[in-house]
Amino acid sequence: MSLARRAVLRALPLPLPLLWAPLAACGAPAGTGDAAEGEIRGAVARWSAAPPAGLAGIPLEDWAYEVTSVRREGVRAFARAELRYRLAGYDTAPSGSAREVELVRDGAAWRVTGDRPAPGALPQPWDQGPVAVARGAHSLVLGAGGQERNLAGIAAGADRAVAAVTAAWPQRWAGRVVVLVPGTLDAMAALLGRPASDYRGLGAVTTGRVGAGPAPADRVVVNPEGYAELSEEGRRIVLTHETTHVATRAATSPRTPLWLSEGFADWAAYRGTGRTAAEAAPELARAVRRGELPGALPADEAFGFGGDPEALARAYGGAWLACRLIADRWGEAALVRLYQRAGREPLATALPGTLALDPAGLTRAWQTYLTQELKP
Repeated sequence: MSLARRAVLRALPLPLPLLWAPLAACGAPAGTGDAAEGEIRGAVARWSAAPPAGLAGIPLEDWAYEVTSVRREGVRAFARAELRYRLAGYDTAPSGSAREVELVRDGAAWRVTGDRPAPGALPQPWDQGPVAVARGAHSLVLGAGGQERNLAGIAAGADRAVAAVTAAWPQRWAGRVVVLVPGTLDAMAALLGRPASDYRGLGAVTTGRVGAGPAPADRVVVNPEGYAELSEEGRRIVLTHETTHVATRAATSPRTPLWLSEGFADWAAYRGTGRTAAEAAPELARAVRRGELPGALPADEAFGFGGDPEALARAYGGAWLACRLIADRWGEAALVRLYQRAGREPLATALPGTLALDPAGLTRAWQTYLTQELKP
């Protein structure tokens, strides 16, 4: 598939707290009877009272480590802690992750000597090296691993993406986005807890929980290797696609078909570009010209990682053209209403209530549209 098409893929929502931030720790709970444990908890609380100096450029608030358990091994101790934080101006609720804080007995007191992800937990960006920060008017970009020189350009691109998404999704959303730029593809995969092969060739992915309610860890994560290979237009499409997922997150639920969520994100990204259907969906165009007209809208499974890249590209192209058809024939407002309803009720109910046709009728209209738009 083309690089631009591959670049607009996104990770499925991951149950991961992706960022960073420390927090004020708890003291020893009353009634433990263990003076040493109380001293260890107190040492962690004092150490984590403020963010490390190296993170001073990051707008952190509500920073704290909450100790959940303590293990002693002679003059060494290990405190398991829950890290909580917010990015000021961006996060609506605290986020964080599990950490392991190492301490040693230094004379009569305990001293913190190390802090790392707890076994099985995902790393935070600062675990991969110093974090640089770039601020846009509507974006915050955090980079590690020598990405400092690229961050200002990404922040400018993210600002443009926010404006494009706001025009395509006229519903209330935060109107700002956080972008993470790891140093390498392997570093990106480590942050997300998946194999690097899942992201090779992609420009960026999005993480976060679907559905209403606080979404504190909704981030766009750039693959520095894939992103670097894109044209300026390809980068704009990638950032707009991923920012659309951030904007529509509260209206998206497990009910939402992936053809609708991915197709809408592509529709927002390609909207106003003047790209023809064949230019933006070449893999699907070739299939239709061979007489291989899809028999149904892409199933959720068609968007999975690890399969045939041509088939995956055809799924994305078909999803985009389904949303483009709806916007062209029934209007952009109808497409937005369908997206909202499809997150609350079955598609078989949302379609008649929005477009006055059933899934079979939409499929037939889509097949006709593909034939019209993709055949020479």
